[in-house]
Amino acid sequence: MTAIKHALQRDIFTPNDERLLSIVNVCKAGKKKKNCFLCATVTTERPVQVNVVKVKKSDKGDFYKRQTAWILRDLAVVDAKDANKENPEFDLHFEKVYKWLASSIAEKNSFITCIWKLNQRYLRKKIEFVNVSSQLLEESVPSGENQSVAGGDEESLDEYQELNAREEQDIEIMMDGCEYAISNAEAFAEKLSSELQVLDGANIQSIMASEKQVNTLMQLLDEALKEVDQIEYKLSSYEEMLQSVKEQMDHISQSNDLIQLSNTNNVKLLEEIEFLVNYLDLSKGHIKALTDGDLSSSKGIEACTNAAEALLQCMNVALRPGHEELHAVRQQQQQFRDLREQFARRLTNHLNNVFVQQGHDQSSSLAQHSIELTLPKHLPFHRDLLRYAKLMEWLKNTDREKYEGLNKNYVDYISRLYEREIKEFFEVAKIKMTGTSKEGKKFGLHGSSGKLTGSTSSLNKLSVQGSGNRRSQSSSLLDMGNMSASDLDVADRTKFDKIFEQVLSELEPLCLAEQDFISKFFKLQQSPALPGSVVQPDSNEVDGGFVSRPHNLLGDKFSVPSEKEEASIIRSMMIKVFRCIEPELNNLISLGDKIDSFNSLYMLVKMSHHVWTAENVDPASFLSTTLGNVLVTVKRNFDKCIWNQMKQMEDVKISKKSKVGILPFVRGFEEFAELAESIFRSAERRGDLDKAYAKLIRAVYNNVEKVANESQKTPRDVVMMENFHHIFSTLSRLKIACLETERREAKHKYTEHLQSYVIYSLGQPLEKLNHFFEGIEARVAQGIREEEVSYQLAFNKQELRKVIKEYPGKEVKKGLDNLYKKVDKHLCEEENLLQVMWHSMQDEFIRQYKHFEGLIARCYPGSGITMEFTIQDILEYFSSIAQSH
Repeated sequence: MTAIKHALQRDIFTPNDERLLSIVNVCKAGKKKKNCFLCATVTTERPVQVNVVKVKKSDKGDFYKRQTAWILRDLAVVDAKDANKENPEFDLHFEKVYKWLASSIAEKNSFITCIWKLNQRYLRKKIEFVNVSSQLLEESVPSGENQSVAGGDEESLDEYQELNAREEQDIEIMMDGCEYAISNAEAFAEKLSSELQVLDGANIQSIMASEKQVNTLMQLLDEALKEVDQIEYKLSSYEEMLQSVKEQMDHISQSNDLIQLSNTNNVKLLEEIEFLVNYLDLSKGHIKALTDGDLSSSKGIEACTNAAEALLQCMNVALRPGHEELHAVRQQQQQFRDLREQFARRLTNHLNNVFVQQGHDQSSSLAQHSIELTLPKHLPFHRDLLRYAKLMEWLKNTDREKYEGLNKNYVDYISRLYEREIKEFFEVAKIKMTGTSKEGKKFGLHGSSGKLTGSTSSLNKLSVQGSGNRRSQSSSLLDMGNMSASDLDVADRTKFDKIFEQVLSELEPLCLAEQDFISKFFKLQQSPALPGSVVQPDSNEVDGGFVSRPHNLLGDKFSVPSEKEEASIIRSMMIKVFRCIEPELNNLISLGDKIDSFNSLYMLVKMSHHVWTAENVDPASFLSTTLGNVLVTVKRNFDKCIWNQMKQMEDVKISKKSKVGILPFVRGFEEFAELAESIFRSAERRGDLDKAYAKLIRAVYNNVEKVANESQKTPRDVVMMENFHHIFSTLSRLKIACLETERREAKHKYTEHLQSYVIYSLGQPLEKLNHFFEGIEARVAQGIREEEVSYQLAFNKQELRKVIKEYPGKEVKKGLDNLYKKVDKHLCEEENLLQVMWHSMQDEFIRQYKHFEGLIARCYPGSGITMEFTIQDILEYFSSIAQSH
């Protein structure tokens, strides 16, 4: 083994700069034994790489070749198979498991020991050793001179260093200079020793020369120290002089501080005097405007506004502690309070008069607007009142009681005005919806001399009116199925849609304009900075003066409302102002629903659109909330309309003496879907219609099946086929996305009942032949072989020929002709399914013919029995019958 190890080192590993540490002769376990060597090697260059190399003897000669190499770092587990028993087998777990069988136990143990040492030294104990004797690993620990061969080789690898090229060249030159070096080693050693002594002497002389230079450097350092001492002495003298200057400067600074303090006190005193004079003084012009200013003209309002703001600024001046003790200051503050009370009273009385006057002026234009179905515009009134917006803000901040009183008076006056306008407006809308005023009396509307007077209670009497009022008072899918969507119905619905849209379009800007006015006029959009609300501990300069913590002359009579509270106030005012809108809208919706229940579709779309628009502007506004409440009513009416249609479908009765054809509610659903799709084409609220579709189509399906089961004149399959074909065609044409599943279901039912009817009908033309072959199939199903069926007495060849003779071509054509006439009687002309049905029957008849031919060929082989007509004959029969009819 040693010779092999040296040969491998020389031939394989030395050329690759590797050192062979351990070797084991192995073969693969369980296979045909082909010996090879596993070698543990390390590289001679740093960083060291440890490999496990598989070496195999070449087939062509006696030399060895390197076959496979693994990096030891990739080795995960070494499994010795048994730690207690000697076993030559072991496993190495690389990327897969390699099983080996060693030629001897000693080689195996030596190789595993070497791997363990390499793991300890280079891999930091990364490899896991399984089933390896602990005694074997303990013995492998190097101690003293008792080291294994592998261990010795490993250490010698660290101590051994090869000469590089330059070192070899130097040695060769030196040995060439001493030709006798090889022959006389002692003379060569003596020469090397003498040369070393010469080098030592040169080193000593170099050291002696450097000592003089050190002494020179020390002298220079001594001189530098003396210079440093002189500089320190001069710095000390300078410091003493600066100390005396500092004392003089401190004395001057103290004098300046006293002068500065005196100046500061004088400036502050002057500022206090200027502050009291400037900020607690109200000009005579402002006082005159507050007491006698004209609140009707624009100039007078502007003067009063400036005076009120100046008064508020004077009252909100932040006084420092001690100012209130001054008699002049107290007297001035009392004057400000008196002016505030007097002006607030004047302003309140004037605005109350403006509110009352506006109510009288606006009433004069009611008749003209009512006739035109438009609401009077309040923009001029709002524009006039907005001139007082700043004064209202001043009143809100100074006298909350009078501000709230004005708020209440405005709501009282304006709500009565709006109530008259809106009621007249809705009365006109109701008359326009019902047609002429004469016709409108049927619905409880009254008119006299061109002036309208509405009675809400009279509209509620609609519920007890007779069915003879108007035909369009209620609509259903049955009605739509029986009528052809007359132009009158379309015109009535279109007119209703336009009137309803006009009503909503008039109400929406009216409410938005009023809410915007209330917000601006009563200053309810933002929280104003109230007196006493600003607390600043530090002084701040204002217009050249100084103000500190503000002094509240108004007292803590009210707190600052939050934005949420102000929004709540706006909603409360709007509810009171427009208290009649929601009841009037509900009455109008009820009227439209009683005129025509399908008006709920138009109302649902229009109301949803206006609710969506209002929510985009302000989700919490009065308009959004009110329209949302009304939308709930419209939605209920829409659901009730759908429920009524479903109820009427369940109550439908079909004549027992005539064929069914397309059911009325199926046609009605088609026209309803067309109407709904035209109305909801661009609607925002599509979900309600989709839910209604789902309910209606399910009711249509169920009732079609119910009618088909009850039908006596028309076969069930025909009723199902024709009606589901019509439904499928309707849904395919309208392309309603939410009914795609129902569309496929309708197609499936149509196809299924078409096939069922075809199979049922075709059993009659060849009835005996059908029964004969059904009997053959029954015998085969019982276990009789097909070729043995002809030996059965009832199904022998003579019986088959007898049955076939009963159906010659002429008889078959006659039977098919009778079948065509019968199918023609069953089918309705509207769906035009006769040709489709006849073609399906032709295909089914040919399929049965081929089936019969196949049974004859299998059960009566070699008999030569065939039908008395061919497939070509069948095609001619069907074609000629279709053409003749």
